[in-house]
Amino acid sequence: MSFAGTVKHYDTAVVGGGAAGIVAAISSRRAGRSVVILEKTSQVGKKLLATGNGRCNLLNEVLTPDFYNPGARELVRQIFAQFGKEAILNFFHELGLETYAKEGRIFPITNQAASVLKVLEIELARLQIPVEYGFKCVRIQVAKNNLVLSSESRQSIHCRNVVITGGGKSYPSFGADGNIYDLVRELGHTIIEPVPAMVSLVVKDPFCFLLQGQRINARVKSIIDGKPGQPVEGELLFTKYGLSGTCILDISEPISIALHREHRRDVSISADLVPFLSAEQLRHSLINRREKQRASGDMLAGILPNKMALGYAALFEVGTIDKVVSNLKDHRFKVHGTRSWNEAEFTAGGVNTEEVNPITLESKLHPCVYFAGEVLDVNGARGGYNLGWAWASGYVAGLAQKAQR
Repeated sequence: MSFAGTVKHYDTAVVGGGAAGIVAAISSRRAGRSVVILEKTSQVGKKLLATGNGRCNLLNEVLTPDFYNPGARELVRQIFAQFGKEAILNFFHELGLETYAKEGRIFPITNQAASVLKVLEIELARLQIPVEYGFKCVRIQVAKNNLVLSSESRQSIHCRNVVITGGGKSYPSFGADGNIYDLVRELGHTIIEPVPAMVSLVVKDPFCFLLQGQRINARVKSIIDGKPGQPVEGELLFTKYGLSGTCILDISEPISIALHREHRRDVSISADLVPFLSAEQLRHSLINRREKQRASGDMLAGILPNKMALGYAALFEVGTIDKVVSNLKDHRFKVHGTRSWNEAEFTAGGVNTEEVNPITLESKLHPCVYFAGEVLDVNGARGGYNLGWAWASGYVAGLAQKAQR
């Protein structure tokens, strides 16, 4: 069944009205094609509004493949070669968005994600790109001369090309429930199992519960089956369920993959709780404090927050200075899991990048089917890299389509 009893035909249908989908629609329409966006929710760019805590970290000044998962770096390199940092900035400046950079991260001058979405919506309106809201695509039928996209409510759209930008599974309240993977599997594509990335960790440790709400600067690294990962320094937040903070988010991806995709159980975190002092400097300071007969609860005063200093009082009473130093410089937390998709910033996993053309993002299995954004197994570090990928991949996929089949 089609809309209003008639079949709607377009050169291009974009499945998903997120960051990548909007830009794909714009670049395709600018190339002279008729375009429609199929969005299952009641609003385009819903997830975009939540990025950067509402500020929208638009991009990063150092937009290179090195900040993405290793298996995707060659693909990312080829896409950025076509539409990289300068091209993305020019795209938004031409739409009227002013930006500024802080510590390498690029934001809208208004510090509002709503400003980014607004200029995109203005361009959609200028180009007269229609949006079919409430269209949850559940099937793509590959016919001889066109593609037929069917919705859950039995509506249909006919098109020559389709760009699938349905996102991942993070923030399901914004429409990213993962149904797009079922759609892609039906086309014969392989899905690398999606797992939460940039996510807080579940640690069943009394120390975390005792210190919940406490924030410190720390240096942390993952330890998976005895193999340490790269250390990351940043904010560490103790919570009633475990650990969070920027440094935890930055090392969470390999931990999440190990726990959820590989089903490993020997997963822990090593935390240096006093990264500003070497082990020898810390030892010397503590010996000096003990010689001055400081109380156990005061031994770490001025080094760590008071709540943490009190938490270490018992260890000072039963352990040696060396044991305390070892604990502070290499505090081990066993990781039992991650928080849910509702709290994950990104998705690790998605369409196997080996199954798409690295220059056009066209499916190697079905001509005229393209992918862009988070639906692919491409994920970057925090700091504007994932949105950078969304803009670039969306723009390239929108331009690359064939004029006719």
